[in-house]
Amino acid sequence: MPADSGIAEAAAVLRAGGLVAFPTETVYGLGANALDARAAARIFEAKARPSFDPLITHLADAADLPGLVGAMPPAVAALVERFWPGPLTLIVDRPAAIPPIVTSGLDTMAVRVPDEPSARALIAAAGVPVAAPSANRFGQLSPTRAEHVVAGLGDAVDVVLDGGATRCGIESTIVDARGDRPVVLRLGALPVEALVEAVGEVTVRPGSSGQPVAPGTLAAHYAPRTPLKLGAAESAASDGGRRGFLAFRERPVDGWAAVEVLSPEGDLTAAAARLFDALHRLDAAGVTEIVAEPVPDVGVGRAINDRLRRAAATWH
Repeated sequence: MPADSGIAEAAAVLRAGGLVAFPTETVYGLGANALDARAAARIFEAKARPSFDPLITHLADAADLPGLVGAMPPAVAALVERFWPGPLTLIVDRPAAIPPIVTSGLDTMAVRVPDEPSARALIAAAGVPVAAPSANRFGQLSPTRAEHVVAGLGDAVDVVLDGGATRCGIESTIVDARGDRPVVLRLGALPVEALVEAVGEVTVRPGSSGQPVAPGTLAAHYAPRTPLKLGAAESAASDGGRRGFLAFRERPVDGWAAVEVLSPEGDLTAAAARLFDALHRLDAAGVTEIVAEPVPDVGVGRAINDRLRRAAATWH
């Protein structure tokens, strides 16, 4: 149902323990009442998500955070003030009200306030924090349109709110700012450069091969069903033209069965917004392999390349 007119019904579903997929500025989330352990368990079941991978808790307003977690470290409070609402997830100590299943047993919780009016309206109408990872099968491409959610999860979701294409197109940046220096645990839609400008030097430590310390940090993740590898356009199709190519700016010479160009203008923000949508189309094109061209490794380009590397790692 439309995101602007389905808020009341979707909020009632959340309060009753159901699952609601909804748009944020990053990707579509699969939401459940974060205070209800059984509802949160439905997220793991619907996504086929391993229980060791924690969820992000979403709030309607930054003012809701102190009432949930109490006093915050100064750096956390500064980042909240500067970047919320927005594509920044912060690590805080898990409050007693949040059941351990939401945090996969960790004593920390990932939390953010989305910069999407319908998402905040939904959370406010539900009257509870909303646990919401991306609304896709675990490890697969994140959804940036409602149709991606329906195709991936089907009737495992009670309600899908359709707000059109998401603005950022990749997930939030995750930061642990409880210590002496903020640590970036997942590159995302908020560039590292913006964090440095706000709080000074940060440490970037994304990626995990064992128990994740934050959502979306496994080394192999965000993958299409079609095998993907990193490469350049010069590696022209060699199997009868049945390979697809994901380009940053320029369409390659003939020889590819399907081609997606992220941004002819070379705009990394626009490229991020189109990344998963383009990969969904290539995945549906019937190609035998997707070759993805890395983008400049600056700003949000670092997060794009991070997603491409994790997708490729799934197939190697």
